[in-house]
Amino acid sequence: MKFVLFVEGHTERKAVPILLKQWLDERLNQKIGIKPVRFDGWSELVKDLPVKTRLYLHGPASEDTIAVIGLLDLYGPTFYPPRLVLPQERIEWGTRYLQERANDERFRMFFAVHELEAWLLSDPTLFPVQVQRALPASVQRPETVDFETPPKKLLASLYWAKQKKHYRELVDGGDLFSKLKPAKVYEKCPYFAHMLDEMVALARDAGF
Repeated sequence: MKFVLFVEGHTERKAVPILLKQWLDERLNQKIGIKPVRFDGWSELVKDLPVKTRLYLHGPASEDTIAVIGLLDLYGPTFYPPRLVLPQERIEWGTRYLQERANDERFRMFFAVHELEAWLLSDPTLFPVQVQRALPASVQRPETVDFETPPKKLLASLYWAKQKKHYRELVDGGDLFSKLKPAKVYEKCPYFAHMLDEMVALARDAGF
């Protein structure tokens, strides 16, 4: 049995399933799989969501699927109504909108607030010492690293200022995510914790 995970990029496809599976394996009676499905950016995910949800929840492999989980960065997509400027407003609207598009009780939508790299900020010891020392106080609550200077932009700025090198999402980010422990993120990132709690509940309801 497995979860199917809809993601918008290469980093998410590689890093997120490992992180989620570590958490689930420690809390369920039986190990389950996580199958990532990568879309070419958020707009393709939104466009193809209804068709791909039906495929995985009602197609040939549906009996082996617990649920489909959608994951997008909160920062980046432009489908929010202009009147919605606060993170919580966008999360609530985006979750409702995409779950309605999927139109299936076994689909759940979540957002990385404000970007996937916020999860890395939950453990500053992962970074080079010079970068660690320059991290702002806001990383104590990583999901508050905001729309003005989202986590990836913050890391790019600090890597250049302190190490005179570019932050490479696939290379540097991939290495950092390979060392990240889900318990650290769960402690510091409430929206991430909510996603994990929901996945555990879905798996247990399915008999795991």
